[in-house]
Amino acid sequence: MTDGQNAPETERVETVWDQSRPRGDEASSSGTSGWLAGINGGDWTTLGAIAAIALAIGIVNALSGAQDAAWRGDSSDVGRRLLWELTSIIVILLLVPILMLSVRRMRRTTGLAAQIGIGAVALLGFSALHITGMVGLRKFMLWLVGSAYDFHFSLAVVLYEFRKDAVTALLIGATLWLIESRRELRKAARAALSMPAAPLEQPSPDLIWLRDGTSRIRVAPRDILWVASAGNYIEYSLANGTQHLIRGTLAATESELARFAIVRVHRTRLANLDRVSGVDFKPSGDFELTFDTGKTLGGSRRYRPAVASLGGRTAPA
Repeated sequence: MTDGQNAPETERVETVWDQSRPRGDEASSSGTSGWLAGINGGDWTTLGAIAAIALAIGIVNALSGAQDAAWRGDSSDVGRRLLWELTSIIVILLLVPILMLSVRRMRRTTGLAAQIGIGAVALLGFSALHITGMVGLRKFMLWLVGSAYDFHFSLAVVLYEFRKDAVTALLIGATLWLIESRRELRKAARAALSMPAAPLEQPSPDLIWLRDGTSRIRVAPRDILWVASAGNYIEYSLANGTQHLIRGTLAATESELARFAIVRVHRTRLANLDRVSGVDFKPSGDFELTFDTGKTLGGSRRYRPAVASLGGRTAPA
């Protein structure tokens, strides 16, 4: 098939043109902290904002309830209504850190089922502590002024309070989730700005990848001596004596290898001119190339212009 010396058994592989192939980007796992992540300065600002909003809503609810009662002809005890609202708000604010830590835990947890489980436990704990704390605080404050408070504990009353607690916890939790998302985005932006500029990478040399199924062989163009046609396949002959048989056409391979000074020297052969150490022009117009490894390859006169300048001599007509 070629004029070269015998080579070891040929490997049948598939070529892959993969120049300057970038490294795969692997997502790095983010670090996590413990359940008790602590409350920082930004958290206190968030708590202050929630407290201000809750206080305003509580006052408006108390005044509106008193006004509605007056219109119905009922007792409009504004002071008692404010007490009910403020005791509930105080306990909710004390429980906001639980919701905050639950939200952070959910954001660090993968899996929807696990997140739902954390949210359900947080909601049940929030409601139980809110009802207990609110009733206890009201009893204590009325006891201080010589009065009493009766909660009328029953399943219907507990479910009534739980519905309100669920809405409250959902609104506060969603707000905290959005705040955490925005905080993480700002932190990532600051980290990106503070990182030193990466040095410009030097472009890697072009390489040729020969692939057989999942196996890939990287070949440097410098290692190629010649490429020859073999029916529906083409054969790479390398300087170390190995040969790789791949499916393809010589014309397609020629266009890909031209930039490496691997040119056609015969109807069925391409030669790497950078590895040619000598050329012998025959009287017939054909020629013979000698490579730096000592191997030889014949070329036809039709393609002698491709090697005319080798060795500083002119090919005979």
